[in-house]
Amino acid sequence: MLSPKRSKFRKAHKGRIHGRAKRGSVLNFGSYGLKAISPQRVTARQIEAARRALTRHMKRAGRVWIRIFPDVPVSRKPAEVRQGKGKGTPEYWVCRVKPGRIMFEVDGVPRDVAMRALELAAAKLSLRTRFVARLGEED
Repeated sequence: MLSPKRSKFRKAHKGRIHGRAKRGSVLNFGSYGLKAISPQRVTARQIEAARRALTRHMKRAGRVWIRIFPDVPVSRKPAEVRQGKGKGTPEYWVCRVKPGRIMFEVDGVPRDVAMRALELAAAKLSLRTRFVARLGEED
């Protein structure tokens, strides 16, 4: 699963996801992509599950690019622990995804295979998505 090798701070604030994606909103590598259309935190486990679904449907043909990386630690307190006594320990990593962000890109497979593979990957994610194709491709 994806996680940073090092981070400057061990714990992070929850924060809010405001606005649209400034960068990462156009296809740079592949012919087809999966674009986020709602703001959401995506966990490292969700990214890995989506990647597995994607590569399995494509039968390991073509190429896959993951354009998001979980770099925000999420801390959690154990069950049935009283309030106070500081913040909980970091449990997992998330990526804050803004609307308009391209999350996955695919190339080297036919359009229908790419569309179905990205549809299966989208089912593993907790946000609304849209299939996008490069301008040269028929839509």
